[in-house]
Amino acid sequence: MSDLKPKTGKFLKTFFKERKQVGAVAPSSRFLVKKMCGKVDFNTADVIIELGPGTGAFTQKILEQAKPDAKIFIFELNPDFYRILKQRFDDKRIVLVNQSAEDIAHVLGEHNITGADAIISSLPLTIIPEPVKTNIIKAGHAILKPGGTYVQYQYSLSAKKLLESFYGKLNLKFSLINIPPAFIYVGKK
Repeated sequence: MSDLKPKTGKFLKTFFKERKQVGAVAPSSRFLVKKMCGKVDFNTADVIIELGPGTGAFTQKILEQAKPDAKIFIFELNPDFYRILKQRFDDKRIVLVNQSAEDIAHVLGEHNITGADAIISSLPLTIIPEPVKTNIIKAGHAILKPGGTYVQYQYSLSAKKLLESFYGKLNLKFSLINIPPAFIYVGKK
């Protein structure tokens, strides 16, 4: 519990410094992480993509649950968070990427991977410009294998229509124990 304060402090500092990239004032709660990761079948997932991990709350849980031979692609655009993740996680399953999630297909292609089983996204879709947001959702949908799972949390329902345009009817959940409380969108390809 003692290393929660430095992570929260760094998170809050980065939130105020990078308002166009960081959409939360604190790392995700363990309750939100558990609910979101509970939507992914880690027993069968060979390729997992995490978008916008921040300081790694979801990354830690993904690593705990992923198969020993899984590939985990982590896209973090913010340079401060990227450095934290690079220092915090040393696992051969991780491919840490410091570029836009729009480049999912290109990055996976560089590793001779053509599809993913799951995408777990913490991207702040509300503050991402519309064309970029659409490109990211489109790229994620395109790279998911048939039956693949897309899990996204947001603090509002503003991304619901966009996500439904790719995934059809979404399974919508709510996590009250988070700062702020969050909606969880689950889509299947």
